[in-house]
Amino acid sequence: MKQTSSIFTATHGVMTAEVGVISGELELRTTCDDDGVLTLAITYVGAAEWYSLPGEEYRLHDLRDHEVVHRMLVNVLARPH
Repeated sequence: MKQTSSIFTATHGVMTAEVGVISGELELRTTCDDDGVLTLAITYVGAAEWYSLPGEEYRLHDLRDHEVVHRMLVNVLARPH
């Protein structure tokens, strides 16, 4: 399962594992496999390169929570200071 957000603005920035903090017009992609392992990636709108969000393995206990977790992450990442 893959969820890709609508465009959101992160004025305070989002930490990535590969390049540090990125900010501006961003897009979040979450992918959940059949075992509940959740992968989080972020990119600048229109860019081809996706970056991972730091942290250990993320796992959902119920695959039906994927959409809710995705929307919640977008709301947290897009909130102003």
